[in-house]
Amino acid sequence: MVLIPFSDKVSISQKIVSKEEKKRLERLVYSILPPNYGVIIRTAAEGKKAAVLDGELRSLIKKWEDSWASIAKPNPPQLLFTENSRTTTILRDLLNDSFSNIYINEESVANEIKDYISVIAPEQEKIVKLYKGNEPIFDHFDVSKQIRGAFGKVVPIRQGAYLVIEHTEALHVIDVNSGIRAKSGIDQEQNAFDVNMSAADEVARQLRLRDMGGIIVVDYIDMDSNENRVKLFKHMQSLMEKDRAKHNILPITKFGLMQITRQRVRPATEINTSEVCPSCKGTGKVSSTIIVDETIERELAYYVKEKGYKDLIMKVNPVLEAYLTKGLISILRKWNFKYKSKIKLLSSTDNSLLEVIWLNKNLEKLDS
Repeated sequence: MVLIPFSDKVSISQKIVSKEEKKRLERLVYSILPPNYGVIIRTAAEGKKAAVLDGELRSLIKKWEDSWASIAKPNPPQLLFTENSRTTTILRDLLNDSFSNIYINEESVANEIKDYISVIAPEQEKIVKLYKGNEPIFDHFDVSKQIRGAFGKVVPIRQGAYLVIEHTEALHVIDVNSGIRAKSGIDQEQNAFDVNMSAADEVARQLRLRDMGGIIVVDYIDMDSNENRVKLFKHMQSLMEKDRAKHNILPITKFGLMQITRQRVRPATEINTSEVCPSCKGTGKVSSTIIVDETIERELAYYVKEKGYKDLIMKVNPVLEAYLTKGLISILRKWNFKYKSKIKLLSSTDNSLLEVIWLNKNLEKLDS
């Protein structure tokens, strides 16, 4: 909730679409709201119990009263109010009855969370625990592995099935692959249905985890049965009910494509667990050796014939150096003989695989 002093108006987030839930929240907040205070009920309040909302309201009022009292102090300047930490903000939006334990490896943060939960949900204060193990907390609870899997391009599901997630300027594409997963005695249709149902769980999770916004196209494994496609569509709808972001899901086409539109909850955040290869630029392919030879020789001919250089140094990656000097009559030796020039190689790991930087004998870079 957002507290508005000197007001008596209660507003409710438009993202809460259920009329019954809006009426429930409005009645509930009016019943616990003191005079001369108004509130904006945020989307995160949907489905929350009265005790949770009452706890947060009391917390907000206490912060306002403390800030108001600070104004009367005679020693300005001073900090009147500060925003909640990132930790308490996350708990404010996500904390519910399904939380069994919250582990923190820093005592000050643990105390901060305990104080916050004691106000908004006193019955859950005991779930906050200080982790004192020697092993890093992420490793102990196997979080690091989940992060690597969750934010990579390929996301494993189970039993060999996996998702491939691609991002473009126009949309996001999620491809469902069965991998080596196959159950003996089960026909192809049933196997595709089982994989798709498992994939739907992970797709819904990935949309929330990565906060993917805009148009998302999910390419499920083709199913001939219209009944199975309807079941998968309804299953996806039920999974997306947990998503706080405004979204819309279209039925699966006969080609297995499902279109989803989703509005971001927070600003876009890039979480990269890998980088684009500087040599292939993400294509997975590099130029063949024939093209590499021709390209480099064309540049060599330009510097020798057009610019008149006779002493040249090629700064190259060690892999390319090994290729150009391989054998008794190497490519480099052939070029020296053909162009009647003195061509040397300078190995550098700073160069990408096929990058060539041309230098003169004084190691000055040449203009192309």
